[in-house]
Amino acid sequence: MITCACINKTREKGWLEYKKQFETIAKRASEILVKKEEYAVSVIFVKDKRIHQINRDYRNVDRVTDVITFAAFEGEDFEDVLDIKELGDIFINVDAAKRQAEQYGHSLQREICFLFTHGLLHCFGFDHMNEEDEKEMFTYQKEILDEIIAR
Repeated sequence: MITCACINKTREKGWLEYKKQFETIAKRASEILVKKEEYAVSVIFVKDKRIHQINRDYRNVDRVTDVITFAAFEGEDFEDVLDIKELGDIFINVDAAKRQAEQYGHSLQREICFLFTHGLLHCFGFDHMNEEDEKEMFTYQKEILDEIIAR
């Protein structure tokens, strides 16, 4: 099971209502990835300006992005540290989510939940730096999310 703590750093209301959906997604991810431990992940809702600062200051990438994950296991072999319960922090840019939902022609709910799923997989050590890893990660994203939130 994965517990989600949600923090709203925007001045907009309503973002914390996604917590229940995140926990449903996290439960499905735990089942699909066969993760039996109890984990916790933090989700922080931010806007363009803040995620740009985070991306610049921590990743040396001077641009806005949609989601940034700081996995607790970065730089370590995930399987060797399974006793650690905190997975990490997922920063979701609500401004980018709104733009992308419109661009991709699906609901804001789908986009926010997609970004959470993407970030959660990063917390579990998945990445998309090469074609093979990208295919694996994107397959899991689809398998986890599509039954919960329609496209």
